[in-house]
Amino acid sequence: MTRTKGTSVTEKKESLLGGFKAFLMRGNVIDLAVAVVIGAAFTNIVNSVVKGIINPVVGAFGTKDLESYASCIKDPCKVVNGEMQGIQIQWGLVLSAVLSFIITAGVVYFLMVLPMAKILAKRAAHDKAKEGVAETMEISELEVLKEIRDHLVSQRGPSTGTGTGSGSASGSGGGAGTHPTS
Repeated sequence: MTRTKGTSVTEKKESLLGGFKAFLMRGNVIDLAVAVVIGAAFTNIVNSVVKGIINPVVGAFGTKDLESYASCIKDPCKVVNGEMQGIQIQWGLVLSAVLSFIITAGVVYFLMVLPMAKILAKRAAHDKAKEGVAETMEISELEVLKEIRDHLVSQRGPSTGTGTGSGSASGSGGGAGTHPTS
């Protein structure tokens, strides 16, 4: 019994390692890793566009860069001896982050999600059309088989017509009545 338990523990370890290996080798994990790397690079591009172009343009309507905008809740908002006096809310940073998010979401939607949805819709329509053709072929095959059966029955003539009540379940090649057990 000790050997059986040892074998089952070893088999469980091997199956766990095998399952983990199968998980890692799945296409989804590789796709996810690629998406994370591309997403990180894309985030840098979006942040550069927001900080380099959008923030200065929005800041041009005021007196500062967008990220520099802040409001004081408790006056005065001054830096004295390296410490901030008062309570400052940096709403420019929040607005900049919101713009980065909106731009990222827009690019992802219009350049990735929307085209992929169109591709998947076309694929689904193509698969549905193929399925319809397959069903038509199955129906036409059934019709051809029925015609062959009817032709064979008509060739036999009226002398063997009494035993064909159940249709095509009577065997192949020998005709009706050749096998005593159907």
